Amino acid sequence: MTIVVDSNIIFAALIKDSTVRKIIYQINNSFVIPEIVLEEIRNYKKEILEKSGLSEKYFEEALGLILKCIRIIPNEQIHNYKTEAWNLIKDHSPEDVMFIACALAFEDSILWSDDKKLKRQNKIKVLNTSELIKTFQ
Repeated sequence: MTIVVDSNIIFAALIKDSTVRKIIYQINNSFVIPEIVLEEIRNYKKEILEKSGLSEKYFEEALGLILKCIRIIPNEQIHNYKTEAWNLIKDHSPEDVMFIACALAFEDSILWSDDKKLKRQNKIKVLNTSELIKTFQ
């Protein structure tokens, strides 16, 4: 099973050494993110640093450890799925099209997201953190 990780899950793992971070470390090698998430992390780095209280050095170390557990999917690999993804979520979550497209690119994939709006589509299975924990217990 391939688990596509929403950027807010990555942000949560960076901000706090929590259950989210432990899940990423323990279920290692099942996770993927669209390449665009790296840009989002750069765009929100200052905010993440403020919320986490981490120094830039520890932020980079935490990010490196998290990314060792996640495969980055090039935008070109999911490009062909963007139209279908857009049609699935354009009315409620257009900003998340790349996550849905990434999930569509992998057979038997799920999307790990705490965004309830993403469950409004019926093509990709979306699990929040609690549901993901139950799946692996």
